[in-house]
Amino acid sequence: MTEIRHMNQVELSRRLGVSCRTLERWRWIGVGPQFIKVGGRVKYRLADVESFEQSRLCQSTADRHYFDEQKKTVRS
Repeated sequence: MTEIRHMNQVELSRRLGVSCRTLERWRWIGVGPQFIKVGGRVKYRLADVESFEQSRLCQSTADRHYFDEQKKTVRS
């Protein structure tokens, strides 16, 4: 059986280079990686984080999802 690796909010904020507050806002508006709550704690599965990172790959700033993400960040 393969062990599932989890990260907490601090570990993920370091990995992505964003603040914990940004991760909290992303969870609130539903734009960040999927997460699970266990006993009131937020955990991120490594597979979900890697999937999120893959979905954010850009060739240029003209890529559609890059522009959409910037609009969401500015509004919040």
